[in-house]
Amino acid sequence: MIGLIFGDNDFPKEILKTVKKRKIKYLIIDLSKSKKFKKDRKSYSVSIGQFGKIINILKENNCKKVLFAGNVNKPNFSKLKLDFKGIYYFPRIIKASKLGDAAILKEIIKILAQNRIKTENSLLFNPELSLKKGNYSKIIPNKQDQLDIKKAIKILNNLRKYDFSQGVVVRNNKVVSIEGKGGTKKMLEKSRSQKFINHGVLVKFPKKKQDLRVDLPTIGLKTIIQSKTAGLKGIVIKNKQHVFLDKSKCIKLVNKNRMFILVK
Repeated sequence: MIGLIFGDNDFPKEILKTVKKRKIKYLIIDLSKSKKFKKDRKSYSVSIGQFGKIINILKENNCKKVLFAGNVNKPNFSKLKLDFKGIYYFPRIIKASKLGDAAILKEIIKILAQNRIKTENSLLFNPELSLKKGNYSKIIPNKQDQLDIKKAIKILNNLRKYDFSQGVVVRNNKVVSIEGKGGTKKMLEKSRSQKFINHGVLVKFPKKKQDLRVDLPTIGLKTIIQSKTAGLKGIVIKNKQHVFLDKSKCIKLVNKNRMFILVK
């Protein structure tokens, strides 16, 4: 039995598909905004503050392993409904939140471990959703693209230890936008250019000091479309440290628009 702790985006759906196909025993802790898994009879709808309920559900079902997938937005702590264990662990979560989203996840994993619940890698059932090093498009980055990529990686490496940023956009060797709390979509909206079309790159790498079992950068069809709308030429992700959804559709779209996908 594995506990699938699911948030938003399409990654959880892919995992659930595989788990059902392989007839693996599971339960879902549904943390998504719209409670998108409520129709599944093995799904439990809870809030992030109900640690007691979450741990009890897992223990009652003899569930000693969990897997995180999908986006879980940082809660509004003043409006959070806490159960007894939630109140007990609350100071630790608040303290971690001051360091950023990655630190919150690390603290939640520690809490689960103290309750003898192991956190598995998000890609445990779907390793095919993470690509190896290489160029996955007809277009290959030119010298200017390589300079933009180098600059973007340097920026990400220089961010502070627990910064929430996983992405940066660089165009003509200038930083256009760094991912903020609004996520990749808002960053790309800020990066639109009327002057430069098919110039610049989006680089998405895991956060520094991030636990690579959870919250990996996710790329999909929406990211490709948003990057194209922003006038970018390419997307760069890190070898085996990402989730890549709708691979064939994405590659087809970048080839059609003379863009590139590079895995470093």
